[in-house]
Amino acid sequence: MHNGPIPEQVIEAVLKHHDIVDVVRKYVHLTRHGRNLKGLCPFHSEKTPSFTVNPEKQIFKCFGCGAGGNVITFLRDIEGYTFSEAVRQLAEEAGIPVGWEERSPEQAGRQREIEQLRNAYEFASMLYHHLLINTKQGKPAMQYLRSRGFTDTLIDTFQIGYAPAGWDTLAQMLAKRDYDLPLMEKGGLLSAKSSGGFVDKFRDRIMFPIRDAKGKVIAFAGRSLGNEQPKYLNSPETILFRKSKVLYNFHLARPAIKKTSQVVLLEGYVDVIKAWAAGIHNGVATMGTALTDDHARYMRLSAERVVLCYDGDDAGQSASYKNAAILEQAGLEVKVAVLPNRLDPDEYISKFGAERFAGVLEAALPVNAFRLHHLRKNFNLSDPGAKPRYIRAALREVIAGIDSPTEREYYLKELSAEFGIDLQTLKQETHEIRLQLQKKRQFGDNNGNSWNTVMNDGGDAVPLPKPAPAHYKAERHLLYLMMHDRELADYVRHRLGDAFHDEAHAALAAYLYAYYAQGHDSDPRKYMASLQDERLEQIACAILMTESDRGVNGQVIEDYIRQIEKHRQEQQIEQMEARMKDAERNKDFIRAAQILKEITTLRNQLNSV
Repeated sequence: MHNGPIPEQVIEAVLKHHDIVDVVRKYVHLTRHGRNLKGLCPFHSEKTPSFTVNPEKQIFKCFGCGAGGNVITFLRDIEGYTFSEAVRQLAEEAGIPVGWEERSPEQAGRQREIEQLRNAYEFASMLYHHLLINTKQGKPAMQYLRSRGFTDTLIDTFQIGYAPAGWDTLAQMLAKRDYDLPLMEKGGLLSAKSSGGFVDKFRDRIMFPIRDAKGKVIAFAGRSLGNEQPKYLNSPETILFRKSKVLYNFHLARPAIKKTSQVVLLEGYVDVIKAWAAGIHNGVATMGTALTDDHARYMRLSAERVVLCYDGDDAGQSASYKNAAILEQAGLEVKVAVLPNRLDPDEYISKFGAERFAGVLEAALPVNAFRLHHLRKNFNLSDPGAKPRYIRAALREVIAGIDSPTEREYYLKELSAEFGIDLQTLKQETHEIRLQLQKKRQFGDNNGNSWNTVMNDGGDAVPLPKPAPAHYKAERHLLYLMMHDRELADYVRHRLGDAFHDEAHAALAAYLYAYYAQGHDSDPRKYMASLQDERLEQIACAILMTESDRGVNGQVIEDYIRQIEKHRQEQQIEQMEARMKDAERNKDFIRAAQILKEITTLRNQLNSV
């Protein structure tokens, strides 16, 4: 929803200039499906594409989660913009002049704070980088980086810097430039002293700027040079920085991710930088926080596959095991690269070189092979008693959960060959486990989400919805036609007004009458942009996507109107029957007889239609 007077001509120009297919393709892989294009929905996890784009109507609709709209609403929802921010972004990309004021005083104040913080972070980043490469203070940090294999090119590419040991170097520099120091403290650059005043948040640390998807500095990661604790210190969460939504190096990695449709997910920023030096330019990391659904969704917008390359120790491998499930839920194909000798990527690259590291990534295990590999570490298979326990665990924890019958049989055959167990016996036990699992499942790809797609292999089907009543269908058909025909809308307004039975349909009709009253011609895209209500936008989009004008003539339109009027009469009869029963309970038989006579008249009218 936008908050201010965005000129209609700007919205119209934006809709005309931008092809929704081109915009959506920046985020979703689309394939041709008849007159439409389909892909995996970026707004919810699914395995079967339900996200549809109609190039002719310039709208999108997900038949899984219900999201829908035009190019403006898509950008709004995918980037988390307001309506006006999305319009502004699209207008600027198209070179369309913008100059409206859409913010309240509170919003304007918050925006000023955001802009000042952004400027402060950019300034701090440049300052720290300068101190590292050009001052005596930065020499120990530079020596340390050199010892770790950081070249000048790497230092410049990632704008690595140094925060000096002094208490208030940055604070003084910010104060001289009239920055709001309490805001700088709130934004994570400074710390407040108990005695008053402010000191630097980061001191005597190597500084790694953290950037958003557009390459703007929004936070820092600082590493101590000595034994100071904590060894690693990250910026706190602020109005700029949400750890659960930020992937380190995504702004630089995005072109390579798009080209390869693959992400290499590493543990930390040093691993990412070393991988970059080794020629792996599609590497990203979560910044000192657990992998979230938002991280996974963000990766799925740009890629189809993820290679997990965490540390080779037990903690890193356990994290790979846990996070693989989150990535799969987002619709990503997952592989896991296993580093030997408990090494981390930085250590492995330093010891064996870039070519060997690239080979490790190339040889990454399919996720289920990794799960079996990880699981068997818990069993001493030289002990005969441990073998059946491992087999049962492998069936229960890994193989039974595989949806693909082909892949499931592959791993069953491997187990059968390795341990000499009859294949049919393994299949039978797996089948029994799957039946147990299916009883626990509710619907779809994600438990508890009834709108998600059904599991591909034998899961319980989602109950089919009840057929929509005739009046409901008639209202949708009429609204579709009214969006495309101003004269028809005027005719329906005189016949029905806003007397649509569904509340949302009535609202859409009222908005449509107002839209035409303002002198607009029929243009569904412009009408949708005028709604200023996300729920109504989605319903209007669903109507435009699913209805058509095929086979429509004057008689059909009259039939639609009669269906709506008929339902109104049926409702009147129900209300009168309730009043008649009340009269009978009160022994007011004369009143009851009068009502019955009225009911009979209405029923006769209905039967004559």
